[in-house]
Amino acid sequence: MISIKQLHYALAVARRLHFKKAADDCFVSPSTLSNAITELENQIGFQIFERTNKKVLVTKLGEELLEKAKQIQFQIEDINKLGETQKIPLSTSLKIGIIPTIGPYLLPLVLPKLKHDYPKLHLRVIEGQSSALVKKVLNGDLDLAVLALPYDLDGLLAFRFWEENFYYVTHKNNKHKISIKAKEINRSELMLLDDGHCLKNHVLAACKINDKQPFSMEASSLTTLVQLVANNMGSTLVPHMSIKHLTSTNPLINTLTLNEPGPHRELAIIVRPTYSNTENVLLLKELFRSELEKYSKQ
Repeated sequence: MISIKQLHYALAVARRLHFKKAADDCFVSPSTLSNAITELENQIGFQIFERTNKKVLVTKLGEELLEKAKQIQFQIEDINKLGETQKIPLSTSLKIGIIPTIGPYLLPLVLPKLKHDYPKLHLRVIEGQSSALVKKVLNGDLDLAVLALPYDLDGLLAFRFWEENFYYVTHKNNKHKISIKAKEINRSELMLLDDGHCLKNHVLAACKINDKQPFSMEASSLTTLVQLVANNMGSTLVPHMSIKHLTSTNPLINTLTLNEPGPHRELAIIVRPTYSNTENVLLLKELFRSELEKYSKQ
């Protein structure tokens, strides 16, 4: 009879495409894992993996089996979590993903509150780009993630908790009013985040800029972009929640409101439709909203 443990091992190998690394992830010896996979293949009558000394490949039938195994794993996790809904809210483990244009600004606001109000919560936070986080939530590697919308969620549910606009950041020597229209921005000097960051797409949409247009520079973080602005190498756009953190202590920076219809992006918690503990999601949604509201009034 096929066992849950065998399916667990098979999914680990599929994730790693390496038997030794998969065995380490499962805290068993490579021989134990390999024997379990071989026994599973004998039971089902076909190969799941083609393996040589150099690489591991998933067979066509193996892909179908692994997809079914993944669904079984989700169902087992949901069964295991049924009891959690009866426990004290936010008192168990929680794996959360968050994108880099939200994490450095939201986490300092909410983590102290979470630690104080929910001391039994075991929280693990993983930072990554939106595409990677959506995949991890879909695969069950994360319980939920915090993203900026609009974004293709591939069937995941979104619990929106905040909306905000963008600000134009330029060098102090550039004389402007308190706000600026997108058509007034010198696009040849505009610096944005590199491809993969959803903030770049949100900025392009807010300013109605063609995504094929070359930009002065592309960077991997907002901090880098603002430092480049401070050295008069161009201008950029950043979300409202990051303004104080990025510009308040820098006398070389001038900040203007982007005078375009908003909100320019929405923040949301995303989860699988089958995720069982929606009470925790709703608590986090309200906590995030409350702390951001306090911050915005400072």
